[in-house]
Amino acid sequence: MSNQRRNIKVKNVDGHNMVFDIVRRRYVALTPEEWVRQNYIHYLHYELGYPLELMQVEGALELNGMTRRCDIVVYDCDVRPYIIVECKRETVALSQKVMDQACRYNIVLQVPYLCITNGPQQICCEVCGEELKILRELPRYAKRC
Repeated sequence: MSNQRRNIKVKNVDGHNMVFDIVRRRYVALTPEEWVRQNYIHYLHYELGYPLELMQVEGALELNGMTRRCDIVVYDCDVRPYIIVECKRETVALSQKVMDQACRYNIVLQVPYLCITNGPQQICCEVCGEELKILRELPRYAKRC
């Protein structure tokens, strides 16, 4: 992910910092993880070309009888899950535990690409059966429908 400056809107409401989520089209609480998530959404859209209407933020899924939330799910043009992005605050290391979390979500969603990021770092993978192939970055959006 490049360090290109992004035009992310932030405002203060009653003493609380809020950031505008271009997918959900509303201001949400600005936490360290939300800052990473919003930067990654901008990266997916403005640099890799993924349409905002094919992204879901904090989408619920059921896993082992419990509801979980994916930070970002990108869908393909047939509206099938395509990419799972798990975001962590900048101070959280991108560990096997974080990748395992994304892989658990993939048990349900069955995407071809997984990504974990803490802002400055990202690890992107292509799912190849039971194995993960490390990529330099996610593929650019290409409408193949």
